[in-house]
Amino acid sequence: MQYQTAFTAQDFASNLTRVRSRIDEAARKVGREGSEIRLLPVSKTVPEQRLRVAIGAGCHQLGENKVQEALRKYRALADEDVRWSIIGHLQTNKARDVVSFADEFHALDSLRLAEALDRRLQVAGRGLDVYVQVNTSGEQSKYGLSQEELPGFLTQLTAFSSLRVKGLMTLALFTADVERVRECFRLLRRLRDTVRETAPDLIGDGGLSMGMSGDYEIAIEEGATVVRVGQAIFGERSTPDDHYWPTGSSGNS
Repeated sequence: MQYQTAFTAQDFASNLTRVRSRIDEAARKVGREGSEIRLLPVSKTVPEQRLRVAIGAGCHQLGENKVQEALRKYRALADEDVRWSIIGHLQTNKARDVVSFADEFHALDSLRLAEALDRRLQVAGRGLDVYVQVNTSGEQSKYGLSQEELPGFLTQLTAFSSLRVKGLMTLALFTADVERVRECFRLLRRLRDTVRETAPDLIGDGGLSMGMSGDYEIAIEEGATVVRVGQAIFGERSTPDDHYWPTGSSGNS
């Protein structure tokens, strides 16, 4: 699918309206309300000047994959009304940067990282909303916990009081086979439901962060509560996906 690049406030407003309408339609198909789904615009590669226009058009929360890029934008746009989400894999040596500006983190997948974040958060006297990343496709190139590791990991996270678990996150297979994509989302929902039944205190709100520009409607049909949408709002990216995701593991947010 080709996405038109947005430059003006009208462009952004039109794209946001289009995406929001598709969210509502996907939700209605399965008896849900569109208001149940949070749209997280993903602004990776988009320069600060265009982001100012997007914020003016209503994008008051932005998702970024790379911490260095996100931190640069946070500093450049400090005068704007915007909250920042880190949605990509994070190395422990970047924990301090994330704690300094991010409101949420969508890719928690190791206790070592949880400890690093919690230690920094304790010093800063604040908390961080987190989604635990699960590898639902079984691809070795993808980050995330296996489904077998998830229950024990969630139990161990209770030791880190500054991390507020909001739910689970996944990346589906990047394929035209809709049923294979759908199964990735179904699996995450089933895992969430199991934890809700057995240990509800471990899963927070039980949110499901899943779905990007190419598959967010399928994700909504399968229970997504947060969809991470980039190109359908901002336009085509010239930077290849493997700059932001491991080779073979991405979709096109």
